[in-house]
Amino acid sequence: MDILELIAELKEKNDSKIVLLVADGLGGLPDPATGKTELETAATPNLDRLAKRGVCGLMTPIAPGITPGSGPGHLAMFGYDPLKYVIGRGVLEATGVGFEVGPKDVAVRCNFCTLDAEGRIIDRRAGRISTEESAPLAISLRQIQIPGVEIFVEPVREHRFVVIFRGDGLGANVSDTDPQRTGVPPLDPVPNDYESQRTADVAKRFLAQAREILAGHPKANGLTMRGFSARPNLPSYEYVYGLRAAAIAVYPMYKGLARLVGMTIIGNPSNLGEEIDLLESVWNDYDFFFVHFKYTDSRGEDGNFAAKVQMIEEFDRIIPRVEALRPTVLIVTGDHSTPAALRSHSWHPVPVLLVADSCRPDACQSFGETECLRGGLGQFPAVYLMSLAMAHAGRLGKYGA
Repeated sequence: MDILELIAELKEKNDSKIVLLVADGLGGLPDPATGKTELETAATPNLDRLAKRGVCGLMTPIAPGITPGSGPGHLAMFGYDPLKYVIGRGVLEATGVGFEVGPKDVAVRCNFCTLDAEGRIIDRRAGRISTEESAPLAISLRQIQIPGVEIFVEPVREHRFVVIFRGDGLGANVSDTDPQRTGVPPLDPVPNDYESQRTADVAKRFLAQAREILAGHPKANGLTMRGFSARPNLPSYEYVYGLRAAAIAVYPMYKGLARLVGMTIIGNPSNLGEEIDLLESVWNDYDFFFVHFKYTDSRGEDGNFAAKVQMIEEFDRIIPRVEALRPTVLIVTGDHSTPAALRSHSWHPVPVLLVADSCRPDACQSFGETECLRGGLGQFPAVYLMSLAMAHAGRLGKYGA
């Protein structure tokens, strides 16, 4: 019996409310000049106050030493073992923009990029091109035709868009074309099994035609493909947890993952303040609320320590509005660490703060990596975060006689 089966067996109904506030990429590494991480550097009076009331710890998204992508990181927080339930980035992006991925579909998350005259990548994100500029470019790629395959192209946000190939004999096991560095050309799509050979061929033909269409653009004159994937089968939040679950996020990928596990997507917010507005407006309609904040992650990926600190401080300022709703359980954490020093996701455990009347407060006096290291939750796998939330909400019965 895995953890989801156990929770499904033990779940109980009541009127409790659970809020999961996720600051994407929250964890960091110390600044050599101060010895403090981004979270420890930020002025977070509200989170620090809650740390004194609640219980803290550190959460390992996948396994020690394994760096998670955003999909596996969130899946683990939602209680699904990411080593068992594998969801590709393409499906997350497609589902996030409301595209219904079918049984013959392979979805691919794409990034516009900037290429030099020799075809080498000089900017992997096309200068973080605006959505207003990138959406028409994505739509222009709908003119691409490949015999025997239906092609759908959907804008996502900023430099991101998603392509869906639909047809017979399309496997999803194809390597990314993003080399994850500049100064080199994009990689070719390479199949990793026989069933995916046709998909790789289709992707190669799509890329060639797209390159011709985009050739004249000053920033987005190329693209890379990541996360070739097919739709997975996941047990729903309603079945496993007995929760009416709502998801509030700005970026489509996180909406997509939430939709795949059966959450209802609330509104179309453009910033954190609007997300909390939506939380307040639907408070009486749901039992569980997932609220996602992206920019702690993106500033870490930019390598901008100070900007990540500012984003954490912005996140802290909305805490009183969430507290005013009087959630039974409030959890603050991240899906993974994104230290500015590394400019990327990392394997480092993520700080966790849980506040509930039923929690056992520890000695932590602030919310940061060093304090969480000695917190009462200890270090635990992320797949147990939801069982902790359910238990503190009084929603889990006893196991055994």
